[in-house]
Amino acid sequence: MAVLSTREAMAAAIDVAEAVRGATGTNPWVGCVILDETGLVIAQGATQAPGLAHAEVTALAQAGERARGATAVVTLEPCAHTGKTPPCTRALIDAGIAKVVFSLQDPDERVKGRGAAALIDAGIEVEQGLLADRVSEQLASYLHHRRTGLPLVVVKLASTLDGRTAAPDGSSKWITSEAARADVAILRAQSDVIIVGAGTVRSDDPELTARTTPPTLHQPERIVLGAIPDGARVLPARAFHGDLADLIAELGQSGVLQVLIEGGASVAHEAIMANLVDRVVLYLAPAIMGGDDGAPLLRGEGAASIDGIMRGQLISVTRVGDDLRVEVAL
Repeated sequence: MAVLSTREAMAAAIDVAEAVRGATGTNPWVGCVILDETGLVIAQGATQAPGLAHAEVTALAQAGERARGATAVVTLEPCAHTGKTPPCTRALIDAGIAKVVFSLQDPDERVKGRGAAALIDAGIEVEQGLLADRVSEQLASYLHHRRTGLPLVVVKLASTLDGRTAAPDGSSKWITSEAARADVAILRAQSDVIIVGAGTVRSDDPELTARTTPPTLHQPERIVLGAIPDGARVLPARAFHGDLADLIAELGQSGVLQVLIEGGASVAHEAIMANLVDRVVLYLAPAIMGGDDGAPLLRGEGAASIDGIMRGQLISVTRVGDDLRVEVAL
């Protein structure tokens, strides 16, 4: 095992947490690394499936008696309440941990500072805020849900440089590269629900599964807005007939953390213009269709003047194969 600084241990805990994303249900995906007095890594763990051990308990079980006097480095404030599992604060206290370093306070009302307070009351040194920006991004959907009661809604789009998603004859495969499609598979695996319009199901017959390497730990639920054709590859899926805002609210109430809207142009437009979307992920191919008769990214009535356009905040621009991946918060 390596000797790490607490900053390096937090970075390692973030990696450990990322490996179980999608397998923790409505619980946050958390990583924990335990260091002895010299900084030697003696254990690490991640949150398990719902009802099983959280990251701290998983790591403590691995550390055993060596946890006494050690430092636990955790990506999120340890919980102090009893849910499906006992409080992690109690496990840390009973194990004799001397110091806990966590990145973010948990906004869940059952935790929210109570975890840190319980540790301090037990005489454990507590440090907060290390690599907070990275953990905030990693846990964006969980944090958003706990603060608003709604899932983080992401719209995925892909187009040519001139903003076209299909040729006039309807053909669209493949505008983006194989690397971009692999990245979309990861985005699906990170989502709990995928929403698609019935028109897209009829025209493209997509599966909307997360085909990742290695295979993902879970497949998202698929919801079709409208009737699902017999034999569609998206099946088994749920058909929804109603208001999109009501669906998003319903999903939030059921504990869904992240929703991915994959199409089509009318559904994406409706969601964005109704202020239901938190993020847009656009895959931009180095290709030009030309003309004005190809299919646009969004279909519907837009801003009447430049003063009415919707502006977001750029999160990242990364190269994925031959394409660009642009992520924007709205």
